[in-house]
Amino acid sequence: MAGLYFHIPFCKRLCAYCDFFHSVELGRSDALVEAMHRELEAAAPFLSDRHVRTIYFGGGTPSLLPPARLQELMDHAAALLDCSAVEERTMEANPDDLDGAYLEALARTEIDRLSVGVQSFDDGALRLMNRRHTAAQAEQALRRAQEAGFRNVTLDLIFGIPGFGEPSLRQSLEKAVGLAPGHISAYHLTIEPATAFGRRAARGTFGPVDERTSEREYALVHETLTAAGYCHYEVSNYAREGFRARHNSAYWTGDEYLGIGPSAHSFARGIRRWGVASLEEYLRLAGTDALYGSEWLSERDRYNECVMTGLRTAEGVDPDRIGALFGERRRERFLREAGPLEAAGLLVRHGVRLAIPAERFLLSDSVIERFFEV
Repeated sequence: MAGLYFHIPFCKRLCAYCDFFHSVELGRSDALVEAMHRELEAAAPFLSDRHVRTIYFGGGTPSLLPPARLQELMDHAAALLDCSAVEERTMEANPDDLDGAYLEALARTEIDRLSVGVQSFDDGALRLMNRRHTAAQAEQALRRAQEAGFRNVTLDLIFGIPGFGEPSLRQSLEKAVGLAPGHISAYHLTIEPATAFGRRAARGTFGPVDERTSEREYALVHETLTAAGYCHYEVSNYAREGFRARHNSAYWTGDEYLGIGPSAHSFARGIRRWGVASLEEYLRLAGTDALYGSEWLSERDRYNECVMTGLRTAEGVDPDRIGALFGERRRERFLREAGPLEAAGLLVRHGVRLAIPAERFLLSDSVIERFFEV
């Protein structure tokens, strides 16, 4: 089963931390959607598994588009691919877009999961990050969405925000838990060069929190959310029973996925490809092979990705699956490397599977790199 991703790049305001491809040219939204239809028509054969399990509208800000335009894209996909068994249709949204009229229109579409970019319930932190909503608007949006019938709602939070310590984070976590969404994603702030934060960091006027602060805040997130009944099932993701993000799981388990829109990525048959990160070029090239860059993943690349994505989840990695996919030599090497890590408590066994304890996910990169083939 495959995943289908639509990238809607438009933003009314650029967040200080975001390095995803985005555009503020909202007046070109109709032209973009028409180009996405052209690309979808041409790109559908890229998937060898044409049975779509999940659909995801990401961005940017998909909630800047009328819900009817999103439904048109889903209808077109259903005419080209087998969407009869789709289990989840997600749309990312900014809180201030989710007024009553928008949610009423959205409820008439097939969208059944909302991912709301709250980031913080601290107005000062929101201003620092250049978000365009307030904490009150975020709370109102979550409540409106639930009242409109959207049971499957996830909200995003960011921690590790310089100048906003544990009291601010605790307030956001308590507010999030009180709203009782099925899923919460909590990401550590990263400062990327091509962002407002990155430019400030280059001038020496901004910088990341120190390692001890990162560890304390990560522990606070983990302890608060697991105590509230959320399963910490991936480095940055927490879910109540039955509300894990199914679309994201496709990336972690190596399933095929098709990305439509500027800069969107796809993967199938060992090939990863991506669309051009330019709105102007996308509008010109959509529907042609010239739109894409691509790479062939070697067996070593696929092994490294399998280990990396597996160890970022609570389920971990099955060594026997490593052997089946990549040969007995790699299985034996994986187990040799795992031995000292297990003895040190950095890996635990769940049956035959080996996993990083969820409370130590913050150290996952240093554990995972031990297994990489270079």
